[in-house]
Amino acid sequence: MFAALPLGIDQMEEVMDAASSSAVNGYDEEYTMKQLIEAPGCGVGDSPTKAGHYTRPLRDMIAEYLETETKAGAKDVEEYLNALSKSDLQLYWPYSEDWNGEELPIITFDPGYGSEYNYGYKIGVDSNGYHVVDSVYVDEDVARYHPVWVINTNDDAGYTPLDMYRMEISPLAALGRDDKETKSGPRMLYLRSFTMLRHYDSWFRGGSEFFVKCGAVNGFHATTEAEMKLYFPSVTDFMVVVKRKQLGEEIPYNGIIMTDFTNQLENLAFLITEDDGGTQTSWKCSATVKIKSKSYGFECDIPYNEKDDIVWRGQLSASFFQEADWVSGRFGDVLISFALE
Repeated sequence: MFAALPLGIDQMEEVMDAASSSAVNGYDEEYTMKQLIEAPGCGVGDSPTKAGHYTRPLRDMIAEYLETETKAGAKDVEEYLNALSKSDLQLYWPYSEDWNGEELPIITFDPGYGSEYNYGYKIGVDSNGYHVVDSVYVDEDVARYHPVWVINTNDDAGYTPLDMYRMEISPLAALGRDDKETKSGPRMLYLRSFTMLRHYDSWFRGGSEFFVKCGAVNGFHATTEAEMKLYFPSVTDFMVVVKRKQLGEEIPYNGIIMTDFTNQLENLAFLITEDDGGTQTSWKCSATVKIKSKSYGFECDIPYNEKDDIVWRGQLSASFFQEADWVSGRFGDVLISFALE
């Protein structure tokens, strides 16, 4: 259906607007069918009030296609559009920021099973101005140099990435600090940067969605075993989306892992996963604290999905974060830097 639409620059700009906005919000370069139908030009995380004004938005072209090609009545068209909006389908445009502003797309879909190539439908206009479609092979190299729209399923719209979370809190939080922080206040542990060293999914599925999770006892100041009953472990959990183009690139983040890192902390439980869905399970682990040189463990469950790739999990010593103002480590196939301030 998409390959049959008389696509032009206006429709390219609509998808470009949405993909760019999704990326700014911390998601992949994607345009969900929900936004396409209900809020043209809006990316994931945008308010519908940001919908753009286009001469012929894609939703109108789809409605016209259904009316003329399938002879569907107005009610059937409305039901189809509603069903499309409620689906988890989307247009994914990898390397969209490299679009030259003129070339029309190759349209393909995720074939599944981890395949790296598929048939695609190359949209063009002949010398007489007629809409033409050619069948071509598509792989990631093609997508690097030509606009490719992949129809796949959305995996991340239901989550709040770190970028969106910081913007929701305050402008200061977006810079990695809050308005209560002072030089004499508690020490904060930050995730400062994130580098992905390999792709975890087929390019048809998009970039990688990492979940960084830390289990610890925040603000632990107990002086006796009896006071330990006042403390409970907490889990910090946020999503980091890495686009295909960002492979090997150090991406700055100012994610707050702990707001009150005390000298009584001994070990933190640390888990990094790459989201692949499935039934939710958990990693039963422990965080360790010290009282008068004695170590005590707090049990905690860190949730993840059974199909997720476990990038790294284990305990991190509190002393690791105290070695320098800025420390880095390799965790599986990602590099992470931390700061304690």
